[in-house]
Amino acid sequence: MDPVRSNNGPRYKHLADEPAPYDTISVDKLTPIIGGEIGGVDLSRPLGNRTLDEIHRALAENLVIFFRDQHLTQDQHLAFGRLFGDLHLHPAAPHEPGKPELMIIHADKDSPRANGEGWHSDVSCDPEPPMGSILYIKKCPPRGGDTLFASMYAAYEALSDRMKTYLDGLTAIHDGEHYRGQYANYGIADKPSYPRAEHPVVRTHPVTGRKALYVNKGFTRRILGIPRDESDGMLRYLYEHMANPLFQCRFRWSENSIAFWDNRCVQHHAMWDYWPHTRSGNRVTVAGDRPF
Repeated sequence: MDPVRSNNGPRYKHLADEPAPYDTISVDKLTPIIGGEIGGVDLSRPLGNRTLDEIHRALAENLVIFFRDQHLTQDQHLAFGRLFGDLHLHPAAPHEPGKPELMIIHADKDSPRANGEGWHSDVSCDPEPPMGSILYIKKCPPRGGDTLFASMYAAYEALSDRMKTYLDGLTAIHDGEHYRGQYANYGIADKPSYPRAEHPVVRTHPVTGRKALYVNKGFTRRILGIPRDESDGMLRYLYEHMANPLFQCRFRWSENSIAFWDNRCVQHHAMWDYWPHTRSGNRVTVAGDRPF
């Protein structure tokens, strides 16, 4: 039996108000819960205040938004990211020469790994994890290479009231030590240490005020204040729960597409099912603040 179903229908029953129409962009929702494809905007051109406000709104309403057929220079990509805040510097990943804020995303037939495998929220090990990530894919495999996104609002709201009470006030350790050796194929030497931080298991989004689960398999090592075996069991349950397809959308990339996701309420998982083909682009990451 599906773990989020019962004889009374799905445990998580998403009921949202019909959004007001947009004036300067179009939004085609991928699912009722998460994801929206944005039309009617060229990100290489200056954005008016109204358009920028509507992109902000579309991100808040859809959690991850997508733009197709965009043709940006590296500097335009960086400038678009700066419209949403200061830019975050990745603690380990390679970047374009002279542009430390512009992360390289690349996998080909000789790569030992691909970016984004496994469910995670970007760099949640930082004391102030990124607000959002803007990934621009310029080269795609002929098939495959999709990215899955999951709503951590929905994952939290689908929990029982007893489970929500149990998790309330708990914190967990997020650790970046797994970066060690991860980018050796780019000639990047390991640092003496990588970020490590304590964050709430359930965080409150600073813009929407909604609660979201904030543990992920990529970075979370243990829940504090409970026995180790209890922490391990609880994290296993939460990881299985939050990966349910009910909470997800799936984006099929095409060349010159952009995905912009909110790390405060979204996890993602990039599929590496396209070997020996190449998937390549850049990511700009918008800085965030300390979760609460």
